[in-house]
Amino acid sequence: MQTNTALPTLKTLHHAPTPVARPELRDVSWSATGCAACARRETCFGGGLSDAEISQLRDAIGARRRIKRGEILWQTGDPLHALYAVRLGFLKSFIVTGDGQVQVTGFQMAGEVVGLDAIATGHHHSTVVALEDTEVCPLAFADLDRLMERVPALQRRFLRMMSDEIVREQESMALLGTMRAEQRLASFLLRLSSLYQKRGYSATEFILRMTREELGNYLGLKLETVSRLLSRLQQEGVIQVESKAVKLLDLDALRTLVAQQALDS
Repeated sequence: MQTNTALPTLKTLHHAPTPVARPELRDVSWSATGCAACARRETCFGGGLSDAEISQLRDAIGARRRIKRGEILWQTGDPLHALYAVRLGFLKSFIVTGDGQVQVTGFQMAGEVVGLDAIATGHHHSTVVALEDTEVCPLAFADLDRLMERVPALQRRFLRMMSDEIVREQESMALLGTMRAEQRLASFLLRLSSLYQKRGYSATEFILRMTREELGNYLGLKLETVSRLLSRLQQEGVIQVESKAVKLLDLDALRTLVAQQALDS
């Protein structure tokens, strides 16, 4: 069974953590809402499936599990047992480099499916930790082939998810490889805006679940640079920041800032 553990904060983690015993993921299936009525249906496994197909998917989904803030869903090198649809909460993935440095590789929110990175080798290539209390719905990978044979629409959905994963990787490479610091931050805020809007939330007001240090690590920026850029955008009337709460006041200005990359190249 998949297990998890508390993790040192990014600020104090300078090398790979010493493996420790991990408590079992808590089963919260007694309060579970079926896939058909789930608000995340269209953004996870069930996107585009009919009610009859959703019923077959629901039969294959395991008991919903809860991960507390700071606990690990899996660690680098763990075998792939299941793909997880994030129902509630926010996750962070990271790797520890050969010289012991932590590199944040992504953030995952409600409606996303995590675990796709392990399909090629059967083992996870990053560690995933909860940034807040999170609930996930597991689909055992061993059952996936049989389920896709019965539900061809699920196979098409799965291929789209894999394609989305490739696109995200390409966007991340462009973000870190060609954009200036302010463009990286603007692009990230616009990406979050789009993701929240697709999930029925406000596209202009949301909470940054990660710390500024984690955000800077992901964007390849120093903590001081992230704070300075947020302050500058606020002074220019583009955004409003209060602690972790962000309000996007001028989406067009953010888009123009990102588009400036094309003019500079």
